[in-house]
Amino acid sequence: MKKNYLLTPGPTPLPPLVLEAMAKPIIHHRTPQFQAIIKEVSEGLKYVFQTKGDVYMLASSGTGAMEAAIINILSPQDTVLIVQAGKFGERWTEICNAYSIKSEVLNVEWGKAVDPEVINRKLKGDPKIKAVFTTLCETSTGVATDIKAIGAIVKNTDAVLVVDAISGLGAIDLKTDEWNVDICVSGSQKGLMLPPGLGFITVSEKAWKKNAESKCPKYYFDLKKAKKSLACVDTPFTPAITLIIALAEVLKMIKQEGLENIFSRHKRLADATRSAAKALGLELFAPTAASDVVTAVKVPVGIDGEKLVKAMRDTYGVTIAGGQSEMKGKIFRFAHMGYMNEFDIITGISCLEKVLAQMGYKFTLGSGVKAAEEVLLK
Repeated sequence: MKKNYLLTPGPTPLPPLVLEAMAKPIIHHRTPQFQAIIKEVSEGLKYVFQTKGDVYMLASSGTGAMEAAIINILSPQDTVLIVQAGKFGERWTEICNAYSIKSEVLNVEWGKAVDPEVINRKLKGDPKIKAVFTTLCETSTGVATDIKAIGAIVKNTDAVLVVDAISGLGAIDLKTDEWNVDICVSGSQKGLMLPPGLGFITVSEKAWKKNAESKCPKYYFDLKKAKKSLACVDTPFTPAITLIIALAEVLKMIKQEGLENIFSRHKRLADATRSAAKALGLELFAPTAASDVVTAVKVPVGIDGEKLVKAMRDTYGVTIAGGQSEMKGKIFRFAHMGYMNEFDIITGISCLEKVLAQMGYKFTLGSGVKAAEEVLLK
């Protein structure tokens, strides 16, 4: 018998309460019963995003929320600054290109975090820049970005700060209002412990002013519609009813544990994972800017990275993620986010050790598990 463990940076494991909520009979969305749920989740999302502003829900993946962020504040031929430090930074550029928006790309070496001072110099050098796009956690590399420092810079300019928090929200700290994030986007299938299908977006007053000038075409993702509907405790189009009902359960779980405790739990699991990797003689891909969401590890010389991930998944039922794009086969990514605890990490490391040993990698068997347990016992 093979039992499956999901240790990928999205989708992530689902709590039993979420599965139970999604198994309930569906209800109609234009009813007082569903309005009560919308009101409940709207308040809960403000807690998670750490904002006093409204959080709009879209029946889409996080990429839909990214597209909504762009087309609601910009016009064709506008100039923006995009931090590209991995695959998902590139996505900002790809969406901007689709709408004929001029992207000034700030390329950052994969595995490194952007230096906020570089953004400062770029903004001072080009007053035409209307928005700065970056990521809270670059999932493809396991890198965390200093959003607080970037926000402190962008707030003093005419530009708005737009942050992709799809893999970081609900796992690592993000103070939307306090850190001057003008638009924050996220998705349901990562730290929020839901299946894919919900996108989330916040909009500051500064960003709403940009919205008034925006000439990008939009219909489904027109946030004016979302704002008008939410004021009436409604949605402009058919919402993802079942996911929103399950979201209500997730938000109760998050409030019960508390954000600070959640951030501490993720850090503890991340520290255990990184200690295990080092004990196995493996090299971290992002040692100076490692995220507590996902740990990226270099595949050792002589080991086939794609076969490593495949064997863990297909033979033993432990699914981790491989590298993307230029890092394919060169790194593997071990997530520790959402509905996970220390025994998920121990199981994953134990499986990693077994497969590495079978592939001929030389190390002391059990050293990774031991190192992780020493962190978790503290």
